[in-house]
Amino acid sequence: MELKGKKVIVLAEEMYNEYELWYPYYRLKEAGADVTLVGSGSAQTYKAKSGLEVSVDTSADQVSAADYDGIVIPGGYAPDRMRRYPSMVKLVKDFFEAGKVVAAICHAGWMLASAEIVEGKSVTCFFSIKDDLIHAGGNYVDKEVVVDGNLITSRQPDDLPAFMRSVIAGLQASSG
Repeated sequence: MELKGKKVIVLAEEMYNEYELWYPYYRLKEAGADVTLVGSGSAQTYKAKSGLEVSVDTSADQVSAADYDGIVIPGGYAPDRMRRYPSMVKLVKDFFEAGKVVAAICHAGWMLASAEIVEGKSVTCFFSIKDDLIHAGGNYVDKEVVVDGNLITSRQPDDLPAFMRSVIAGLQASSG
């Protein structure tokens, strides 16, 4: 399998976009990755915007970027809640600084801005938070997926196939 031996975190919080969490989760598992659902620690179960629930495996303060190959941040309104938890923001920053895959889709750009990893990077996101990423120092590009080093970003659920192809390619290229 293309990602056998790879370990990936998918973040979760209240008001996540169900497509942007579940599509990456199952695509990564299908590719052979070991996927861990990680929440903020505020609950064991979180609801999507649609009401669909996800139960997490652990919380952000219980995991370390050193033990994983990449992290996926789904959108929806969850990233606005995620960034209220220093352990979640630190986790994203730690992945980035270690040169590991950091993948963010839609409103997940908010987490990138809060982790202060956007400056000088080419990124994309849902159009309504474009200004936030520009103000954080990012170079906004309106494309379905933008890869700048270990940072992979996409705009919306329709971009998920291209997003996940890039995430899988990034994980395959990473050492470890």
